Amino acid sequence: MNSKETIVRTVEVDLKENTYPIMIGHGTLPSLGQNLEDLGLGQDAVVITNPVVNRLHGKALAAGLKKAGFSVQAFIVPDGEKSKSVRTAFDLFQKIARYDVRKKIFIVAFGGGVIGDLAGYVAAAYKRGIPYIQVPTTLLAQIDSAIGGKVAVDLPVGKNLVGAFYQPKLVFSDTAVLQTLTRRQIRNGLAEAVKYGVICDEQFFHFLEANVDNLLALDVPAMTEVVLACSRIKASVVSADEKETKGIRTILNFGHTAGHAVEAAAGFSRYHHGEAVALGMRVALELSCRMNLLPPPSARRVEDLLTAVGLPERIRGVTLPRIMKHMAHDKKFSGKTKKFVLAAKIGSVKVVEGLPEAVIRSAVRKYLRQS
Repeated sequence: MNSKETIVRTVEVDLKENTYPIMIGHGTLPSLGQNLEDLGLGQDAVVITNPVVNRLHGKALAAGLKKAGFSVQAFIVPDGEKSKSVRTAFDLFQKIARYDVRKKIFIVAFGGGVIGDLAGYVAAAYKRGIPYIQVPTTLLAQIDSAIGGKVAVDLPVGKNLVGAFYQPKLVFSDTAVLQTLTRRQIRNGLAEAVKYGVICDEQFFHFLEANVDNLLALDVPAMTEVVLACSRIKASVVSADEKETKGIRTILNFGHTAGHAVEAAAGFSRYHHGEAVALGMRVALELSCRMNLLPPPSARRVEDLLTAVGLPERIRGVTLPRIMKHMAHDKKFSGKTKKFVLAAKIGSVKVVEGLPEAVIRSAVRKYLRQS
């Protein structure tokens, strides 16, 4: 590793007593332990991960922690969204409780978005809250889900219905681990990157348009720029509205209302999260045009970028009634109020309430695969 590769950039999530850093570097995973020494987390690391991440990166993580004097106990859960369940969480509670004898433990969420959400929820609930850190290993987790303290598990009727706001003590993003991701996983993460460009940064959106090929080829400078830019945007939004009480953080849900419904309607198996969000963004763009907020050429520009990344253009394998049923369980659809985050232009969105259900149905139907 040369000196250029070991540069670490830090972005701060400013939340007063809950403030924490996001540390972004390349090839930095073995140095994690030494970056924890001053955080006062405890000496016993409980690593929650999945078999794939453990096989690829588990030894490097454990070695770095042990070198800094931490003990390491790993609990491995199956890969995939179905592990983000109440059953898996309670199984982890039992295992951690049996291990937690005369120890001072903290949790390391070591994986993608599923692991981050699950492990963060376990940390929030066990003993009414113990410290945890996020060590995200997918692009989607590094740029989005590991930042901001939204932790949760799913129920069969919908995503993230059991959870909390519980901030980590550190987010530690090593972009070198992204080199082991599949092309599908990279596309999955880039969906969230496109979202960030649409909601508040047209210049970053243009960067994505100009660098699609570099990003899909895992070009290190391009990938680092995406992780850094998205981390800054997410940190800024979360710092302004930690618990989504001011309406500011709601903009992060662009594409997620319909996207979560598609994901749940497909049984959390057909679509990865970013793929479902991409479909949700297409629906949101259609609604934006129908509500005369967004010029159609701007909507086409966003859709073209999603297509260039290789994200799905049509909703397959689910019906309109199932999507609408799951959308009804969305937290933004309380009572009779239907809230959507819609685009006003590339780089700006607004929250719109009271959209007619017929208009929502029509927008979703446009993207359903024609049989």
